[in-house]
Amino acid sequence: MKLHTWLAFFAASWLISLSPGAGALSCMSAGLRYGFRRGVWNIVGLQLGIGLLVTVVALGLGAVLAASNLAFQAVKWFGVAYLIWLGIQQWRAEPRPLAADAAAVPGTRKALVMRGFLVNVSNPKGIIFMLAVLPQFIDPRAPQAIQYLICAATLWFTDFVVMTGYTLLAAKLLKALRDPRHIRWTNRFFGSLFIGVGLLLAGFKRGAA
Repeated sequence: MKLHTWLAFFAASWLISLSPGAGALSCMSAGLRYGFRRGVWNIVGLQLGIGLLVTVVALGLGAVLAASNLAFQAVKWFGVAYLIWLGIQQWRAEPRPLAADAAAVPGTRKALVMRGFLVNVSNPKGIIFMLAVLPQFIDPRAPQAIQYLICAATLWFTDFVVMTGYTLLAAKLLKALRDPRHIRWTNRFFGSLFIGVGLLLAGFKRGAA
């Protein structure tokens, strides 16, 4: 991959990562509910999801998914259901300040990794977006595997930095909150956002990308 091509993709990666979506919302809600140290595991899951999406596009499976209405609808409605379920869980979360015993808050590392992973891979918008953007930076005359690895590493870097910022910001907000009523309504706000994103995804069509 030529340097100027990589620099263009590097810039695009920042825009992709900074654009608000389910991943950013997942990081903010994880930071708010679990704090920064535990919320980082949600970010790890998101990066694993990005890796799978890049692999899907690199193997040509993204085009198959985009062309298959049944497969597309299956991923789409799973994503809708999962985001709404996350919203309900956030809405019902116990309003516990960060100063309280963190071990008492449910959410293991494995569960947080899986949560982030499912948020990314269950969003057909991400697959369609990757399918539309990634191939533009791949030189078909050069070995493609290394180019996709470079693109994946670039996305991992930019997304990890941005998602860490979202998680840290939400964790600091939790530290500032002491009144359980404020924490409860903050949880409900983020829960409502999850449900709203899920409902927006329900109306997403392949042509919308």
